[in-house]
Amino acid sequence: MTMYIQMKDVVKKYGEGENTIYALDHASLELEKGEICVILGPSGSGKSTLLNMLGGLDSADEGSIIVDGCTLSSSSKKELREYRRDKVGIVFQTYNLIGELTVRENIKVVREISKSPLSIQELLKDLGLENHAAHFPSQLSGGQQQRCAIARALVKNPAILLCDEPTGALDSKSSRHVLELLQEINSKYHSTILLITHNENIAPMADRVLRIHDGRIAENYINTRKPVKELDI
Repeated sequence: MTMYIQMKDVVKKYGEGENTIYALDHASLELEKGEICVILGPSGSGKSTLLNMLGGLDSADEGSIIVDGCTLSSSSKKELREYRRDKVGIVFQTYNLIGELTVRENIKVVREISKSPLSIQELLKDLGLENHAAHFPSQLSGGQQQRCAIARALVKNPAILLCDEPTGALDSKSSRHVLELLQEINSKYHSTILLITHNENIAPMADRVLRIHDGRIAENYINTRKPVKELDI
């Protein structure tokens, strides 16, 4: 069976000779379509670099990256733009919402460039933002801003949802709600979800867990996922 995501011996390095720093050091992995994958590791271990590679935001110095039959490592800039537009949704830790736009407008901006977008109204309902559609980011709590960022990433109906520390700036209650939403999104829309975190207690929510250390994938195992409500977070 061909895996949905395949990375083989991927290298990303900076500097030369003795000063060379490996952000990724011959990293390899395979993921099935529809999996939730939690990626663990300390700061500087290569987690964000890995996510950026899969999102088509950064290029490998060596190795190959194939997503749904598309070879990112040999794609042109135009092909990568189309890949990011059509297949990938990204949720940033810092939300990256446009302050001058309302919740609905922040989501609509992305919807308008999508080929097969989802309903904004349905997303607002699913994410508990119906009563905040006309609010600006400054009028929202951290959890509400994160849910808006998730809705913006989801509205394009992406096959892959990449989440960079989505609970890093949230309290425990908001974190739990966001993670529950990600499990619900995976079940409803069948998105393949990769989630970076420092929090070891989040790992049980995943189908697969990766542990990265010094640019290498030190651990990669299949997990029997648990509902977020059962986690100690």
